[in-house]
Amino acid sequence: MEIAAPGGPEVLRMTDRPEPQPGHGEVRIKVAFAGVNRPDVLQRSGSYNPPPGASDLPGLEASGTIDALGPGVTEWAEGDQVCALLPGGGYAEQVVTPAAHCLPVPKGMGLDQAACLPETYFTVWTNVFQRGGLTAGEVFLVHGGTSGIGTTAIQLARVFCARVFATAGSDEKCRFCEELGAERGINYRTEDFVGVLRDNGRAELILDMVGGSYIPRDLKALKDDGRLVFIAFLGGPEANVNFAEVMVRRLTITGSTLRPQSVAAKAQIARELQQHVWPLLDTGQIAPVMDRSFPLAEAAAAHEALEADHIGKIVLQVAGS
Repeated sequence: MEIAAPGGPEVLRMTDRPEPQPGHGEVRIKVAFAGVNRPDVLQRSGSYNPPPGASDLPGLEASGTIDALGPGVTEWAEGDQVCALLPGGGYAEQVVTPAAHCLPVPKGMGLDQAACLPETYFTVWTNVFQRGGLTAGEVFLVHGGTSGIGTTAIQLARVFCARVFATAGSDEKCRFCEELGAERGINYRTEDFVGVLRDNGRAELILDMVGGSYIPRDLKALKDDGRLVFIAFLGGPEANVNFAEVMVRRLTITGSTLRPQSVAAKAQIARELQQHVWPLLDTGQIAPVMDRSFPLAEAAAAHEALEADHIGKIVLQVAGS
């Protein structure tokens, strides 16, 4: 499924490409399901170009079966079922990715759910735990609590014993966040998250994918020495901020994007996930939240659904579609 030209969902179209061949340290995966994510929409619209050397096909995560090994790969074998973070190219029958970016399908989990894992779990782990330094007992706020990132962040923060708060756009979604483990869902349409956090001691860490007008409000919702981590700017990347507050209260503002990071950096995230998070998935203590699945041929409808109202992850069924 290629992007014929920058534009709306209708620019996605089926095409034939040569089989990709794995290079040194890479594997080729016969794709069963591919995750659909915001960066795919940004790439489709022409505002997020693939990094040099990456496939121009969308798709940053997939699940399936390894069907070819590149030179130097010893940790996987043909026939292994994996889910994997991809440099691109997931909307296809086959995709190539570094072997070190693959993880085993958790025990008892279907390939559809496994395709929901890599992009969100890599993102949450690196930003909430590596970069954000969340520890047990801290107050954590995540915006967009029913998104793929949000549902993942709530569960991981809760299982590692943080106090979790989450914003969402309806009372129903707020209750869903609480069922996942949030102490309090905050309806951003009717409530002020700054006030709610102040009533609860304010936050040590905030994960923000909104930006814009939320930025100065985030700062007011943080405790002294608090940390604010950005992973997207759905509300825009600019705000009027009084940096004297940042200095006087010793606040930390940081953020990251996942796709441009080095192969080695993403491999390190994968190792930490396998050590600390995959046992929780194997035992069912946490699980991905999947909204629905679309056939690959209906990728445009999947993009429309992602840009509309949904809860959790959307995937494309590639094998057999």
